[in-house]
Amino acid sequence: MSGPDADGERRIVSDAAGVVVLGTCAAWSLVTAAVHDGRPEGVLLAVLAVAAGYAAGRISGALLPVGAPFAGALAGIALTVAVPHLAPGPQIAAPLGHAGATAAVLTLSAGAACCAAWAAPVPAVRFALRLLAAGTAVLAAVLGSTTGLVTCLAVLVCSLAAGRTRHRGAGMAVLAAVAAAVTGLVWAVAAQAVPGGFLAALEGRLTPHRVRLWQDAWHLLGDDAALGAGPGRFGELSTTSAKSLLSDGKPHSAPLQQAAEQGIVGVILLAAVFGWVLYALWRGPRPTPVALTAGAALTALAAIAAIGNALSFTAVSVGAGLLAGMATARPFEPSSRTPEAQARGAGRTPAW
Repeated sequence: MSGPDADGERRIVSDAAGVVVLGTCAAWSLVTAAVHDGRPEGVLLAVLAVAAGYAAGRISGALLPVGAPFAGALAGIALTVAVPHLAPGPQIAAPLGHAGATAAVLTLSAGAACCAAWAAPVPAVRFALRLLAAGTAVLAAVLGSTTGLVTCLAVLVCSLAAGRTRHRGAGMAVLAAVAAAVTGLVWAVAAQAVPGGFLAALEGRLTPHRVRLWQDAWHLLGDDAALGAGPGRFGELSTTSAKSLLSDGKPHSAPLQQAAEQGIVGVILLAAVFGWVLYALWRGPRPTPVALTAGAALTALAAIAAIGNALSFTAVSVGAGLLAGMATARPFEPSSRTPEAQARGAGRTPAW
């Protein structure tokens, strides 16, 4: 099967997979909460935010393939400038840290600007949109987010390289490997399976407090690997979190938080969500540079979330879903209209 029918079938499969994965995430959080008297509201809100953002992205990306991601990039930049402290409550170390919401929002903004650049037909507009993406890196540097600076530049470089990539499947495989490598490193640190010198260097960069939070999450996983401790219960069970007056009750790592609160199944479901997004981009109708650019931005977000609490913010979850939706939307084209609509647009009656 080839042509529009095959494309429509692939879209149905990817959309159905997304519904199943997100629905299972919500259901599993309710199961683990019921077993351990947890609080699944945070997980349910995150699932709803991703789903709503994805739906809005699909609609806006189909109507405005250039304008929608451009508006999304401007919205992310405006949010970062207008609300410099996106995190509610007291923070550990610097507000948003080097791997917090600022880096995440600016990275998604850079990805949206680059996607808009590839969708723009005019070279001058493409150049202006890439300047906007470079501006997000400058803004990250001004705000003191080193991670945001690195990830925004990485997204811009990957977007430029995507123009020379013919096989998007290989690119998606590389992105998946990068996300797996970062997550594996975080798990190794939590399990104290890295050399002492390397661990000391990481503690100097990430603070010893965060590393101890990771280790607490690892110990909670060992207590109940199947179900975890229950959603929202890390703060009350973590020794490090309980002793800190500035703790937000989170281990500052999305994979480790899933492991500690929802067990191995929760980690698998989190990986399944990321895998579904890459699959949707791989099988999506947009050009390869657009798909790989969005994939690079979302992979950078996954790396940020692996070492920080970026996914604890609704704005980040909505932005991730929005970017994924816009990068998988099929733009409406004049050729896709019915013969009657085309005839009316030409000022004549249909031939039939």
